[in-house]
Amino acid sequence: MKIGVISDTHGLLRPEVAPALAGVERILHLGDVGKISILDELNRIAPVTAIRGNTDREGACGELPETDVVLIADRYVYMLHDLDTLHLDPAAGKFAAVLFGHSHVPISTGARACSISIPAPAARAGLICR
Repeated sequence: MKIGVISDTHGLLRPEVAPALAGVERILHLGDVGKISILDELNRIAPVTAIRGNTDREGACGELPETDVVLIADRYVYMLHDLDTLHLDPAAGKFAAVLFGHSHVPISTGARACSISIPAPAARAGLICR
């Protein structure tokens, strides 16, 4: 299954996003959506699971969950916006990965006995990790 991961759109969906996500079967938005219309646009590409970020305080974006757990290819993935708010042991929770946004710095590590990664912010040139 091909998954698209995006975060920190801050109400702006750059033209490069749709081609970068072409062919994905699911999109995970890791918060700081900015406008609910961003999720509507992404849903035209593939079904979206989204969480709220620290700037998603009002309206429909403020109603998004703070965290979520998704099942992808029989593996659980934990979604949150700010890694500093992670209050569980991903390995003990048997999560295959922890995905987060917020820092605007792309990283990927297996340091906690599971994969922890962040996509580059979509509101900047770095764009998307998939």
